[in-house]
Amino acid sequence: MDVINPDLQRYAEDHTSTESNLLKRINRDTHAKVMAPRMLSGHLQGRLLSMISKMIRPRRILEIGTYTGYSGICLAEGLTNDGHMTTIDINEELESSVRANFAEAGLSNKITYVIGNASIILPTLTEEFDLVFIDADKENYANYYNMIIDKVKPGGLILADNVLWSGKVLLEKKDKDTRAIVSFNEMIKNDSRVEKVLLPVRDGIFMIRKLSLQNF
Repeated sequence: MDVINPDLQRYAEDHTSTESNLLKRINRDTHAKVMAPRMLSGHLQGRLLSMISKMIRPRRILEIGTYTGYSGICLAEGLTNDGHMTTIDINEELESSVRANFAEAGLSNKITYVIGNASIILPTLTEEFDLVFIDADKENYANYYNMIIDKVKPGGLILADNVLWSGKVLLEKKDKDTRAIVSFNEMIKNDSRVEKVLLPVRDGIFMIRKLSLQNF
């Protein structure tokens, strides 16, 4: 999934602030006990998510795709004192361990963890969000984006993970998930409501900033 030379990846991680002991443990446990551990954000991306969150100090965060809670904990590090995060995941088998991770991080009262289908849950949300992280099923990236763009405050950020898809976006023959990612990327590229930059970090992160009404 890394799109840079592995040695450069290790060099970057070595010069990046360390994970907390809790995040290190979640990282280890995910790789030892959970299917598809490559879905975990990991050290470098996790610190990037934390840094972005700390820079914008969001009051409301939405995460689509909780997995084992690693990225959610990183994002929550930047919440305001009265801030709150909603995170959605369809995998109920991980619920008890994720809730335990959030509790150990002292975030049980700061995070609403919802198990269910994001396509059904997102239209029911009435809050406005300062920061959104999309890291779920690739086939629905465009759908999730369209569901939440009007719920993001002007100036707010949307971060979409895996937008380079292990480099498969460059292949001539593309599978279903790759085609979905390519279609999503083109949609964002052509969306005049936002300014955007695609970062080649780990598996690619699209950083998308919603413009105010007077800008489009």
